[in-house]
Parts: sequence; C-alpha cells; structure tokens
Amino acid sequence: MSDMNNTSNQTWTHKVMASRYFCFEFIAGSLLTGTLVLVVLLSGVLFPDGGGKVNLVARLTEPFQSAEFFLGTDPLGRDILERIVHGGRVSLVVGLLSALGAVVLGTVIGLFAGYYRGFLDAFIMRFADIQLALPFILLAITVIAIVGPGIDRIIVLMIVSQWVQYARLVRGSVLSLREREFVQAARSYGLSDVKIIFRHILPNALGPLIILLTLNVANNILLESSLTFLGLGADPQTPTWGGMLSEGRSYIQTAWWVTVFPGIAIMLTVLGLNLLGDWLRDELDPLGKTRA
Repeated sequence: MSDMNNTSNQTWTHKVMASRYFCFEFIAGSLLTGTLVLVVLLSGVLFPDGGGKVNLVARLTEPFQSAEFFLGTDPLGRDILERIVHGGRVSLVVGLLSALGAVVLGTVIGLFAGYYRGFLDAFIMRFADIQLALPFILLAITVIAIVGPGIDRIIVLMIVSQWVQYARLVRGSVLSLREREFVQAARSYGLSDVKIIFRHILPNALGPLIILLTLNVANNILLESSLTFLGLGADPQTPTWGGMLSEGRSYIQTAWWVTVFPGIAIMLTVLGLNLLGDWLRDELDPLGKTRA
C-alpha cells in the first residue's frame, strides 16, 4: 500500500513540476518575444535618428556611465542601444518573411505531392533530397558573390533553401490523412481535389507547421546575423545585430560592450522564440506533451 502511495506521490510531483515548466515556457517566451516586437514597432518613435548618428566626441563611451548612452557607444560614437533596437527590426523582418515564404511554398508543394503521389511526388522528393545535401552557407556565399549582398536576397535564399522542410513535413501528414474517413466522405460528395486539399486536409496538418515555423524564425535570425557578420547581408550603414558584432570584434578586449550587448540581444530573441516553439509543441501535439 505504501509503495502505491509513493508511486502516486511521485507521479503527482512529476505532473506539478512539468506543469510549472510548461507555464515558464509560455510566460518567459511571451515576455521575451513580446518585448522584442513591441520595441521594434516603437523603434521609430523611441529613436527617430535610425541608429546612424555619428558622434566622434563620445566614441567608445563605456556603458552605464551616461544617461544619454546607457549601453555605451561604438568606435564612431553611435549609441549602442539605439542601434540594437533598430537592428532588431531588420532581424525580425528577415526572420518572419523568410519563414512565412518558406512555409507557404513548402506547404503547397507538400500538399499536392502527398495527395497525388506517383511521379510528381517522386520527382519533388528527389529534388528535395538534392537540395538538402547543399550546405546553406556555401550556397549563400556563391549566390551573393554573383548577385551582390542585400536583405531581399537573403530572404529569397532562405525561402528557397527551407521550403523543403515544410514540404516533407506536410507530405508525410497528407499521406496518412488522404486515406482517412472524412476525406473519403468529401470525395463521395463530389468535392474537387483542391477543395479537399485546402478545406479538409490542410487544417489537420497545421499543428506541426506552426511549431516548425516558430523555430525557423529563430533559426533565420541567427542565419541573418551570421551572414551579415561575414559581410554578406545588409548594407554596412544599416544597423544590424550581425553587423554590430562584425564591427566590434576588433575592440573585444578594449570595448567589450560593442559586441556583448548585440550578442545578448540575439541570444534573448532566439531563446524567447524557442521557448514559444516548445510551448506550442506541447500544446498542439498531445502525444508529445512534456507536462503529462
């Protein structure tokens, strides 16, 4: 009897701890992500100069020493906090647009490949296998070396390289859903294939897509920062987190704040999005709930 009580208590304790962790994921992820979005939306009001104002007199001002430059200044005397806020706008736009473009393209391709199968499915999946074998950084360096750097080119590159993930995920769901009773019933009513695909199959495949979309936004922010750090992203005059890291690497020993604060901004943003992705996974996938 005591063994049963101990087992019951352990199970109850596990559920309580898992529930608290689940709440922590949602609260922390929402706070971090919500703060980023709010600050980015208000960036033009908070810092109308756009982060490009040069003040050589105040160059390399240390952080927390002045109310005007709370996080210090860079080698050209530009406000670090101001540039971080405006850099967040670039990172968020790149992360969202590239992930949304990839999910739309990949979802449409995956829906039709999984539903019709046959030659179309085989051709698309073999093409996807070839594309997955290409390293993204190598592809980005090659393309940007030919057409030149730019935010719009990075977004297109991310869409082209990431649609495969969504296509394979949706195709796998469609292969099982197309044989379900509600799809057979829709066919018996004479609905067209397009209506069956988008009205009956797609809504049942959205859960995993939303989770992957959230995680890919965070991943794309890291990719954009990496490419900009290598000089393959936005214009150097545009404030970006990757660009700030690149500019400050020569001063890492004498002016650590030039690189540390943009790095913290990247870390907190990616952490918030990943926590929201974990929460969505638990919420939308009942078979994989970590709180159960």
